[in-house]
Amino acid sequence: MRGMMANGNVHAMRSNARSARVIVHEILRQRIIGLEFAPGEPLSESDLASRLGVSRTPVRESLILLAEEGLVDVVPQVGTFVSRIRESDTVSAQFVREALERAALVDGGGSVSAADLAELRGMIAAQNAAEAGNDRETFFQLDDAFHAALMRASGHEAAWPLVGQAKSQLDRARRLSLSLTQQLRILIDQHSSVVERLAAQDVAGADDALRDHLRLVFSDIRSIREEHPEMFDDGETPIVLSRRPRA
Repeated sequence: MRGMMANGNVHAMRSNARSARVIVHEILRQRIIGLEFAPGEPLSESDLASRLGVSRTPVRESLILLAEEGLVDVVPQVGTFVSRIRESDTVSAQFVREALERAALVDGGGSVSAADLAELRGMIAAQNAAEAGNDRETFFQLDDAFHAALMRASGHEAAWPLVGQAKSQLDRARRLSLSLTQQLRILIDQHSSVVERLAAQDVAGADDALRDHLRLVFSDIRSIREEHPEMFDDGETPIVLSRRPRA
C-alpha cells in the first residue's frame, strides 16, 4: 500500500470529534482518488488495519461506505477491489458538478469583488508556477482551490462540499488527464478566461467559458482511456485480478 502512512497513524490523527472510522474513510478515499491505490487493485482489511494502526472494524465500515460511493467493489467470497473508472459515473459526476458550479456563477458572478478577482488571479499565477515545474499534483490541488474560490466569490461557498462529494469518480480521470500534452496550459488559459470575463462584468461569457472548461474532461477521458485501458471498466473485463488480497 504505497504511501499509506505519510501522515502518521490514525491514533495520531484522532481528535475528540473524529472517530477512527471517519479518519480511515478519509485516508482510504484520498488514496483511491489520488490513484495511490490503482483501479482494480485488491484491498485487504487486515493489511489496511495493520498499516493504519486500527482494528478491522473501522476499515470494514469504511470499505462499505466507499462501495456505496462506487470507489470500491466488493466481490463475495473473493475480496474487495478498488473500482475501475466507469464512464457512466464520470458523466453523472460531471452533470452534478457543472450544474452547481455554473448555477453559482450565474447567480453571484455579477457581485465578484476586486479582492476576489485578485485572489483568483493569484491562484492562476501559482498554477503557472506549478506548470513550469511540471508539478501535476500541486496543480491538481490548486485547480480544486480555484474552483472552490470561484464558488466562494459567487457567494455559494457552502455548496462546494457537495461538488467535492459528487466528483470523486471524476477526480481519478482528471488526475490521469494531467499527463496529456499541454493539458496544464489549456486548463490555466481556461481559468484565466473565466476570471477576465468576470472582471469585465460579462457573467454570460464567464458562464460559457466555465462550461467549456468543465466539459473538457469528456474529450480527455477518451484520450486517457486509450493510454490506460486497464483502469477503466468496459463492462467486459472482469474486476478480479490475478492477485487476491489476504484475508
